[in-house]
Formats: sequence, C-alpha cells, structure tokens
Amino acid sequence: MPIHDDVILGRRVQIIHPGLVNLYGCKIGDETRVGPFVEIQKNSEVGRRCKISSHTFICEGVTVEDEVMIGHGVMFINDRDPKATNADGSIRTEAEWNLEPTRICRGASIGSNATIMCGVTVGERALVGAGSVVVRDVPANTVAAGVPARVIRRRGDSQLQSVNSHVVEA
Repeated sequence: MPIHDDVILGRRVQIIHPGLVNLYGCKIGDETRVGPFVEIQKNSEVGRRCKISSHTFICEGVTVEDEVMIGHGVMFINDRDPKATNADGSIRTEAEWNLEPTRICRGASIGSNATIMCGVTVGERALVGAGSVVVRDVPANTVAAGVPARVIRRRGDSQLQSVNSHVVEA
C-alpha cells in the first residue's frame, strides 16, 4: 500500500508504518500522525497537528481541520446513494457519483468505530462518541453519541446535561 507521489505532506508528518497506508491525492498538514492501515483519498485534506488512528478511512471530499483526533476504525462516507451500476447495467463512472463534502472542525475528536455520513459538519471541539453514526451536524463544544448520534451534553460539563435544542438525529 503506497504513499503516492501526488500526496502533499507538511513538515514533520509522522506516518507510523509507511508501507501500511494508502495515501493518494491528499494533503496532510504539519506535525500530523497517521497510523497504520489508514487510507486517505484524493481531494481530502487533513490539517496540522492531527492524529489519524489505525484502520481509518478518509474518503474524497473530507476536510479535517487542525488539531483533530480521529480514533481507530473511523469511516467517512461521501455519497448518500451509492450505486455500482446505472439502470442499463453499465458501471458508473466517478463523474456519476454525487460527492457531498464533510468537514471536521478544529479541535474535534471522533471516537473509535464512528461512522460519519457525508454532508455533515462536526463543530469545533465537539466530541463524537465511539461507535456513533453521525447523520446531522454536531454543534461546536458538544458531545454527541449513539445511533443515530445526538447531542447528549455540552463538552466540558462535569454532569450530563440535556441539550434538547441541539438534537442531532432526524
């Protein structure tokens, strides 16, 4: 699994096991750490001082801002209605996909095994709990968890405090 020539690496990027990643057409910012068995696709960007843990998939159209922590096995999705073929049976081309960009804002943390649907924004310093499925935006400074994920408290509160006005689920 290669690091392609078209990858733009910032200063002091650490790729823990360069032979065990698949990076192509992406940009990775200064001082970011990338664990083994990570794939980062073209037209995606990872900011500075991020941690991308093992077995994570960052697909085309995902922007990860600075100082973000992505846990182990996090999956990003970039098409709400993916199909392999057209109605006539022909294989769909890249031009026929409906890519929806996703943004993970500065200082956010995404827990292990979370799935992030396309078209959402996870706000600054938000925390997405392990195993959550994010289908709607997560406001800044909140904790969202569950399937589907919903805000359960503000980040930094010592007690769980309902934030019903910021429900994330449909």
